[in-house]
Amino acid sequence: MPLPMNKNQNIETIAVKSADYSLTDTRPVSPPLYLSTTYHRSEDGSYTNDFVYTRSGNPNRELLEKSLAELEKGTVAFAFASGMAAISALFQSLEPGDHVILPDDVYFNVRTLCTEVFERWGLAFTWVDMTDLSKIEEALRPETALIWAESPSNPQLKITDIAAVARLAKERKCLLAVDNTWPSPVLQQPLDLGADIVMHSTTKYFGGHSDVLGGCIVLKEEGPLSKRMSHVQTLSGAVPSPFDCWLIGRGIQTLPLRVKAQSKNAAALAHYLEEHPAIMKVNYPGLRSHPQYSVALAQMKEGFGAMLSVLVKGNAEKAITVANALRLFTTATSLGGVESLVEHRRSVEGDKSTTPANLLRISVGLEHIDDMIADWDQALAKK
Repeated sequence: MPLPMNKNQNIETIAVKSADYSLTDTRPVSPPLYLSTTYHRSEDGSYTNDFVYTRSGNPNRELLEKSLAELEKGTVAFAFASGMAAISALFQSLEPGDHVILPDDVYFNVRTLCTEVFERWGLAFTWVDMTDLSKIEEALRPETALIWAESPSNPQLKITDIAAVARLAKERKCLLAVDNTWPSPVLQQPLDLGADIVMHSTTKYFGGHSDVLGGCIVLKEEGPLSKRMSHVQTLSGAVPSPFDCWLIGRGIQTLPLRVKAQSKNAAALAHYLEEHPAIMKVNYPGLRSHPQYSVALAQMKEGFGAMLSVLVKGNAEKAITVANALRLFTTATSLGGVESLVEHRRSVEGDKSTTPANLLRISVGLEHIDDMIADWDQALAKK
């Protein structure tokens, strides 16, 4: 309730104090925003609640982290201002001299982060084909601290056998982290498969509406790593704002409905494009032609995701022509929103990209599948 007003106070004081409002007995259905950056201390200097300063904790962030941990069946989660900030915090929790194994087709910005930032910090990296367990085993060193997996990978949708890699990691006493952004916990739960760490760009399917930036790390167990992560999160300050947390939390409430519907659309589009004469190859783990289809079938539930990529017959120019001819699919970076997007990844990644020049990455949204297929039909018909 509002504090009592002293009518003899000056206008400046009244302006500040008249807005001082504390909710005590209300129970809102939708979580409110808690925008305060700081919290009241009692007379002895202690705090009357669990929050001190919004960089170290905020009610909206606490609620989001609790939700993220529950969805991934972890014990603790840490929310960050972006997916890259989350990845950076995990790498910062490692020791100089530690070795990390990553996929040879890892998300391009992760590769750049490793080579341009963390190699200078004393971390070492090896890139391997994560679809081949023997290649991972060959890359392991005594100082290997972390195996980083993407499944499906971005943008070629390779599948890693998470359970098999988890067993290998435990044998060699290193951690396994899985970027689970594309499947989301609706379709795949790496911690149940033996992983120790899950990472998400919450910008994507958790937010779901292309209007908020965020990332998170979820840990299977609390312990030394969770303490280091908490320390890095607080000290570095790369945390999401209360409004960002509120938006992502709102998106989570419809996450299963969106992901299942988008995955159904993506499967139908993938089957259509696989038969089209203008398409050389479709990368989608739900197709029987996918090299790791059986692995995906075993570890992905309720569908195979809403992401796919295609190799257009022809060169980069032909692929770009097709992308520009699409009317329903917006040419844009990112993924996971309700709208369908298409992107020529090689153009975005630059000269060091390992992505085929004729590849288009597709994020399938919630438009009607018949309209999507009609759009690709007319775009692929253009010369």
